[in-house]
Amino acid sequence: MICMRFIFGKKTITIALLMLTVFLLGAFIPPPEKIYKNLKVLPKNTTKEELDKVMDGFKVALGVKCNHCHAPQANNPKKLDFVSDAKPEKEVARKMMRMTEKINKKYFHDQELQNGKALLAVSCVTCHNGNKQPEVF
Repeated sequence: MICMRFIFGKKTITIALLMLTVFLLGAFIPPPEKIYKNLKVLPKNTTKEELDKVMDGFKVALGVKCNHCHAPQANNPKKLDFVSDAKPEKEVARKMMRMTEKINKKYFHDQELQNGKALLAVSCVTCHNGNKQPEVF
């Protein structure tokens, strides 16, 4: 250790150890949750897992892909612009979310809850059954 101090000096060794400590601590600190822009119905603090679950539910319930509601990026049409409100289907989805929320609060508020959600509730699949447009009877 005496040789290292002679060659590098106390300040250099101290700085190197501090940098190593910061680097190692940074490896164990999880990255901050992504904050999604333009969430108008879902809570602002919705996690990636929650958002993915909701979007996957839409895809199954309506039998569509992401580009049904999300417009392509202006600078790269092969990618989707998830923040954009360019497609009217996105606002329709928001209106439908508000509608099902109101129905569930009004008619299923007394139902037994499981994980904070009513066991019997209306959702997209209730009417759509895997179709873009619900069947009219």
